[in-house]
Amino acid sequence: MKVLVTGAAGFIGMHVAKLLLQRGDDVVGIDNLNDYYDPALKLARLEQLKPFARFKFVRLDMTDRVAVEALFVVEGFDRVVHLASQAGVRYSLKNPSAYVQTNLVGFGHLLEACRHNRIEHLVYASSSSVYGANTRMPFSVHDNVDHPASLYAASKKANELMAHSYSHLFGLPTTGLRYFTVYGPWGRPDMSPWLFSSAILEGRSIDVFNHGKMQRDFTYIDDIAEGTVRVLDRIAAPNPDFSTDSPDPGSSYAPYKIYNIGNHQPVELLAFIKTLEDALGREATKNLLPMQAGDVVATYADVEDLKRDVGFAPTTTLKQGVERWVEWYRQYTGAS
Repeated sequence: MKVLVTGAAGFIGMHVAKLLLQRGDDVVGIDNLNDYYDPALKLARLEQLKPFARFKFVRLDMTDRVAVEALFVVEGFDRVVHLASQAGVRYSLKNPSAYVQTNLVGFGHLLEACRHNRIEHLVYASSSSVYGANTRMPFSVHDNVDHPASLYAASKKANELMAHSYSHLFGLPTTGLRYFTVYGPWGRPDMSPWLFSSAILEGRSIDVFNHGKMQRDFTYIDDIAEGTVRVLDRIAAPNPDFSTDSPDPGSSYAPYKIYNIGNHQPVELLAFIKTLEDALGREATKNLLPMQAGDVVATYADVEDLKRDVGFAPTTTLKQGVERWVEWYRQYTGAS
């Protein structure tokens, strides 16, 4: 296949593109290489993809409608994996306009391009953040998610709604993937593994919100990439049992589907920190703080639909994943 991967210089984007290339697909990656965090890391990720003859990179911003349309016409994609977005829950409190432009306007341009160029399947990144104020565990795609706790979460929920409208109106097969706390090599500097690792190794204290009484469904990056590619291969189809009297939020009468991709094993934040301390060989100085605005207390993925439909669920243990993260982090940063 010829696949467009948006956000190819990003954390998940690079891993998904690499997996597609390794199995022989043609991949065009796009990214705007913005400075939300150090672009040097994004360029270093792209270096991991350049050895593949079937890879092509185009610097492009999703908010540029004309450029997006032209790219689709020139390249003739079969399928699309959309991973470009303005990420980060906490940053959405500081710069909400970035989320409106990239996650809403940019996604709208992508949907139009997919519609007009007869894309076989659009797979796009949603987020576990959409569950917001939900407290029933584990989080299920069959539950309503109408109470987001941040603008970032609201933008991801909006993506799901926008995708459904295109599946309904134009028959565009779309699948949204709610990723749960992704970590691993090549991760982002604004995420807790990087923040904690750098602070611990430099002897600085780490901020631990809600006094460590948070739970996260930490999911290793290789599992995320594998699940994403498997879903891409299973084109979304209408649910023959869908009832408009009792609508299922995770499927539709249209070619539309939602999946969780999570480890299905929530871990308390303090336990994650202990695992990281063991891998680093150093103890953290913890600055215990109250809950931060926009955060949720716990995430926990129900992945039964993913297992049933594509025969896959994450398997990497926290210990395995954290040790691989630390090994990469030391190598990349030169930390002793």
